Amino acid sequence: MNGEINRMTHGFAASQQLHPTDVSALAAILDAPTPLTPGALREHLGLTSGAVTACLDRLERAGHVRRARESTDRRVVHVYYEASARTAARDYFMPLAEATARARARFSETELATVLRFLSAMNEELGEVPTVRR
Repeated sequence: MNGEINRMTHGFAASQQLHPTDVSALAAILDAPTPLTPGALREHLGLTSGAVTACLDRLERAGHVRRARESTDRRVVHVYYEASARTAARDYFMPLAEATARARARFSETELATVLRFLSAMNEELGEVPTVRR
């Protein structure tokens, strides 16, 4: 499943002349409950500040995001997903949403609750696995 979602993500990136990491950044920006700062995005993606700046530059040039200084502290920048860019993402990923709905319809609520518990446990366990072995 992860491989198939990655395939779709890479396809969207290519169709938008973006890097796959840019699509991960877009997803993080879209899913955030409040506007992200570049620093919060850096932490979320595990990138350097220079890599995040380059990513945001590409996304801004492509019309997917905008950066705004809107607090009293002019050093604080927030990143917003452009409403006009949502259409491209929605159109591209609609088949994924439809496939998810079809797959979900094959299972009872009890079965889905078990699947959710399993996937949550897997995410928790994977979150504990170190990324660098020494």
